[in-house]
Amino acid sequence: MDVIDVIKERRSVRSYADKPVEREKIDRLLEAARLAPSASNRQEWRFVVVTDQQRRTQLAEAANNQKFVGQAPVVIAACAESDGHVMRCGQPCYPIDVAIAIDHMTLQAVAEGLGTCWIGAFYEEPAKKILGIPDDIRIVELLTVGYPADTARQRKRLSTEEIVHWETW
Repeated sequence: MDVIDVIKERRSVRSYADKPVEREKIDRLLEAARLAPSASNRQEWRFVVVTDQQRRTQLAEAANNQKFVGQAPVVIAACAESDGHVMRCGQPCYPIDVAIAIDHMTLQAVAEGLGTCWIGAFYEEPAKKILGIPDDIRIVELLTVGYPADTARQRKRLSTEEIVHWETW
């Protein structure tokens, strides 16, 4: 499958089949994240892989009671162990670098026949407590992973002409 085909197939999945995800597939998602680029090669990302049903249910509660979070067979807490570095452009490195790593995982998931959903609607402190994450580590996003229970639906996207400017705005 070409990369563009994987990108076109990727979607946010909020309904998962009651089927565990094989460890080797999870390992390949994590390897895709590990290979992601990062500012100054800092590699600040850290991941907590959650398969335990009770913890996933607790994470669903910490994620605005989004039940599908607990129903996904895997939830990955994408974290940052940051030194606080800010790029010359004024942006902190860690949220961008972790986002790139997550995106690598979402694309690898498609290649594995899996679905994912980025979860930004969560309360960090309760999630950190559930997962035993130290105070100095940030959870940037949660990522649900599993086999989609429903069929793909077309996503609405702006046209290229609506989002691209050449040479100047």
